[in-house]
Amino acid sequence: MEFNIIQILLVGVVGFIGGIDQFSFLESLYRPIVMGPVVGAILGNFDLGLKIGASYELLMIGSMPIGGAQPPNAVLGGIMAVVFAIALNQPDFESALALAIPFGLLGQQAVNVWFTISAPAMSKADSMAAKGDIKGIERLNLGLMLGIGALFAVLAMIGTGAGQAVGVMLSEAVPAWIWTGLGAAGGMMRYVGFAVLMKVMISGEFWTVLIAGFAMATLVDRAFSKLVFTDGVATGITGNGAYTLVIIAIIGGALAYYDFQINTKIKANAGGSGKGDYSDGI
Repeated sequence: MEFNIIQILLVGVVGFIGGIDQFSFLESLYRPIVMGPVVGAILGNFDLGLKIGASYELLMIGSMPIGGAQPPNAVLGGIMAVVFAIALNQPDFESALALAIPFGLLGQQAVNVWFTISAPAMSKADSMAAKGDIKGIERLNLGLMLGIGALFAVLAMIGTGAGQAVGVMLSEAVPAWIWTGLGAAGGMMRYVGFAVLMKVMISGEFWTVLIAGFAMATLVDRAFSKLVFTDGVATGITGNGAYTLVIIAIIGGALAYYDFQINTKIKANAGGSGKGDYSDGI
């Protein structure tokens, strides 16, 4: 699929907003699950953009910057995952997740370079503060915000323009078995990302809840599934993931609130303040 100049410019606008939001606005607009469907709608396939955004979100959900260490960038990687998925026009969209990883690493290095370039601005801001130059500090902050936004806008537009050409070339040149391998790799990445998040957040006492939740999700999914028949023979099972997710969310929310009430009562009866001390987990 070929993208026109308007689509490429609009993707640049999305990259501009995402580049600023990830460090300044912090409204989660830069997350793949938000930007994926937006980029998909711009490129003419909202449904695929939503699927890619959700999948890439699971990949990046456990990655977070710690000090100066930056993970693969969620903005550029998420945009390029959608671009590749639509440009390649492959039935197995998970292969696009694997292809987008180098762009996530490119975004990571772009952030490191920008932070290095803008480091002297801190001493400049200190001197402005000493002089009481509030307007100068505001202009400095605004300039840095616009700078990183422009950087990601340019990278997103270049990636989108190149992505369509690369997509056409790969679609014609790459054998089917390579796409199968890329799809398998992309599928595994989602579970790795979620496993990283669980390693950080989950406490030993919650493993039983996790196992019970997995079993409950399977049972609920089966309850809303039905057999698919071809020529009178059962050939598969189809389900309704939306119903499953809503019901599991309701059950999980109810159990979490029940646990909160029980722990609050225990602490109150023990003579505590009831506010508790969040010493484990995040």
